Formats: sequence, C-alpha cells, structure tokens
Amino acid sequence: MEESEELRSILPYLPLHMRSSSLFWPSKAAETLRELGGGRVHSGHLLFQSISHLRNALSLSSKPLSPSTSLGYALFFDKVMSRKESRKWFQEVVPVMANLLLRLPSLLETHYQNPHNAILTTTALRLLDSQQPGIIFLSQELIAALLCCSFFCVFPVKDRYVKHLPMINFDKLFSSLYENHSQKQENKIWCIIHYFQRISAKMPKGIVSFERKVLHLKNDSTQISCPDANFWSTSSVPLCRFEVHSSGLIEDQSSEVVEVDFADEYLGGGALGSYCLQEEIRFMICPELIAGMLFLPAMADNEAIEVVGVERFSNYTGYGSSFRFSGDYVDEREVDTLGRRKTTIVAIDALCNPGMKQYRANFLLREINKAFCGFLSQCKYQLYQKKLQENGCSFALFEAATSTSMETSEGKFSNHKTTNSQNDYHRMDQGNNIGVATGNWGCGVFKGDPEVKTIIQWLAISQARRPFLAYYTFGLKALQSLDEVAHCILSERWTVGDLWNKLDEYSTRRSKGETNVGFFQWLLPSIYGHGNVLRPKRRQPKIMIETPMSSPIARSRPKRQSTKPK
Repeated sequence: MEESEELRSILPYLPLHMRSSSLFWPSKAAETLRELGGGRVHSGHLLFQSISHLRNALSLSSKPLSPSTSLGYALFFDKVMSRKESRKWFQEVVPVMANLLLRLPSLLETHYQNPHNAILTTTALRLLDSQQPGIIFLSQELIAALLCCSFFCVFPVKDRYVKHLPMINFDKLFSSLYENHSQKQENKIWCIIHYFQRISAKMPKGIVSFERKVLHLKNDSTQISCPDANFWSTSSVPLCRFEVHSSGLIEDQSSEVVEVDFADEYLGGGALGSYCLQEEIRFMICPELIAGMLFLPAMADNEAIEVVGVERFSNYTGYGSSFRFSGDYVDEREVDTLGRRKTTIVAIDALCNPGMKQYRANFLLREINKAFCGFLSQCKYQLYQKKLQENGCSFALFEAATSTSMETSEGKFSNHKTTNSQNDYHRMDQGNNIGVATGNWGCGVFKGDPEVKTIIQWLAISQARRPFLAYYTFGLKALQSLDEVAHCILSERWTVGDLWNKLDEYSTRRSKGETNVGFFQWLLPSIYGHGNVLRPKRRQPKIMIETPMSSPIARSRPKRQSTKPK
C-alpha cells in the first residue's frame, strides 16, 4: 500500500506503525492483542493491565491516561457488571474486539485501495481540517475497529490539542465513573458496552459519511460564501412550513429529516466525559458518531458537520442525571444507494452565554450563517450553481437544493474518490421532501434567547430550501405562543427577507434598550395593528408528522461546569 497524502495526514493520530508502505502493529502490541483475542483476560483489573501493556508497546506511556482510569475499568467490569455479564463479556466480546484490532491494518489497506483511475475528489480517511470542506466515507466495520482503539485507549494524544481535535480515548469515560460515581455515567458506559456486544455478535456492513461543511469567508464564484446582512435582507425565498411539537424525540422519528445536534464546537462535546445532555446522549445511543472525533477538528463560526448513515443501537430513558440505558434498539431505517442509513445528523454550535450581544447585527449574522451552513446541501448547491452558469443565469444562492446524495457516476459508493460533478443533474430533484427537526438550540446553559433562536433557525431552514421545520419546544414557557406566531407570520406570506428585517429591527431596539419585551410580543402588533392586536383564529389540531426531535432543550459544553441543558 502506497502512503497517500490522506494517510499521511491521519497517520500521526493512529496507533499503527508504517514500514515499507505497510501498516502494522508492533510485535509486543500484537502479542497483547492475541492474548486478549484468546480469552485470557477475565477481570476489569486484568483488562486494564492489558491496556497498559498495549500502550507501552506503542510508546504511549509518556502521555498518561486520566487519573483513576484503571479504577474505573475495574469498578465497571468487576463491580457494576454481574458475574454472568462479566464472564460473557470477557469470553465472547473482548476476543472479537481484540481480533478486530489485529485486522485494523488490513481494513485500512482495503479502505485506501483506489478502484478508480479518474480521481478528482477524495473521500478517504484523513484529517479533515478547519476551513477544508470535504467528505469521508467509512465502513461500519472500520468504524468498529476505530472504536475498539478508543476502548483500549491506544490513540496517540500528541498534537491533538494543537490541532483542536477532541480527545477520543475512553479513559475519561471510565475515570469519571470512579471519581464521581453516578447512575447516568454507568448507563452511558452500558450504551457503549452494548454497542460492542452487538458488533461482536454480528458486524454491520453499511457505510457512514462525515462531512465538514464550510461557508467560505471570501467571495469566490467556485465556492459557497458566507451571506452578508444584505443577502438576508433582500431574500425573496418564501418561509417554509412550520410545525410545532410539544413532545417527541428526534432519534425516534420514522420519517426522514435532517436531525439537529445542538453541538459543542468540538464534535461530541462531553460524550466521553461526565456530561449527559442532548449531544452526549446521541453519541451514546449511536456510538459510530464518536469516530468523527478522530479526524474532525473544532468547528469555526462558518462551519458545520453533517453525518449520514449512523446506526442506533440502544434505547434509553431520562436526560442528564436521570439518563438510563434501557436495552437493545433495532434500527430499521432504510438505506440509500451508498449503503448509508437514511439518518442525517447536522452538528451546529451556538454562541455561549451571549447576553445582550446576541442582539447585535454581527452576532445575529453569525448564528444564522452557522445554521444555514448546516442546513444547506452544499454538494447540491454546487451542482445548481454550475447549471446556472451553463445556462447563463445569475448567481442565486437561495435556489440551493437539498439532496444528500453522493453517488458516483457508476451509481454506487466508491471507497475513495468521486467525480466533482457528482453526476447527473436529475439527482437535484432527489431529497426535496427532507425537512429539519430541531428545537431550543443554544437556549439552556448557553442562555440564548429562545424566541430569537427559533426565528433564526426558521430563516436558515427556509433559505436552504428545506420544505418544513418540525420544532420541539419541550414545554419551554417562552415558546408557548410559538404555534400562534408562526401561523400569523405564514398567513402574511412573508419572505425570508421580510422576517429577517423584522428580527433585525427588533434586535437593534433591544440592544439599545428601547424595548425589553420578547420578540413575539413585539412582533404581533406590527402585523395586526398597534394597541389592538388581532388574535388569529386557532387552527384545528393537525395530523403531526412523525418527526420527533432530540432530547430536551439542549446541552452544555464539557469545558463549562453546569448541569443544565444547552
């Protein structure tokens, strides 16, 4: 296997060594893995000894694990697990994990093989750095092997902070269990353990894609640029349909939508630590999301991350401290032509503790462009822009379409490269029925204004040409009138530009102290007449689409101490 540019970029962050164009485990590491594969380890204490031997063989001992990691492994596998569960784990699951790791070099070799000669756009595993839009396709089997590396804590940590990469080893997950023993931490680990039990019984064979999406800061006719205030002010795009839900979970929906991850700027947030809010819970029940933490540095203000195809493995109840693993989940989502489950998750991070500055024009613009970056199907927009140019049409960003298809000219996934055209224009008609399910983004411990954040998301979703917004309020008092307000605005047939201008006017007055009321209370009189607000008639109960949204309100960043949702 030749050492490609992609492999060179990620190799410093992998536990493998390379010699003569071949990836391999050092002999002592391979010996330890074979011992684990032979079922010779039967306790948490011995398991951590094997982990230490692996790390020594890989020269990782100079970078110590989190304090109490060894005690956390021993606590979970020797105390939390029953004897029956522990025996099955060490006899049936750990050997499969170890043998999978022994196969990691060959799995990567297969991954980097290029079956096509016409190579224009890479999709291979690599460091997908900030301001570098691109997509990576990984098999679920390769992801499973990478997550085994996390479990055995063998990923190098050198330079990860320098590159703004989140930590991906599971040491903090287990050390937090010992240092601050809690039911929710136990149950987070149970989700991970259940994932390994499932893949050891039957390895999934699908594909997952991870995409860094970027709105470029400089205008370039070949790239998608960050819109300015004038763009939003003059947009003639109609507002999309708005559905308000007071209950439901994003991960339980049956129809296909874009599901919003109220993310930390570092993908995964505190998933591998002690936090257990919206983003962390999603990463626990869909552990394949964790793989993205290996190669995706922190998001900048003009970036978002989209993941398509992850499988859900666990059921759960509760939220935060009440979170509990509640058994197996069989994911029956359909798959696309690339072998990905039709589950699309978009990670966008909101401003943290913005206070009054959230009403300033530049911060409004930051939030709406962040959301727009996540909701816009950039690949499809580039196709559309090319078609406009071929037809002599003018630049029209608002006409971006919404497909998530990434097919090659052969109609199927290529493990490495796809052509820039992404092929036929008729694919632009696919996915136009894919709406967005979201909720109180940035409104918990991040302390964003829920009324303003709701409108920002509605504008961004509409501008991205998504057909509907399914919004989950989770009983937030500030949004009690949301259904009424949305109905009023839609009845006026406002465009994105109309609503943005109202939001901008309100925010200017709010920042100057000229008004202290919420946006909804301020807006309704401007629609129905000052001093005599005409209350719209209540709509008859509608049949709600089955697109519940993610866990309550939001989540917090791991670096901020709080138990409240974001």
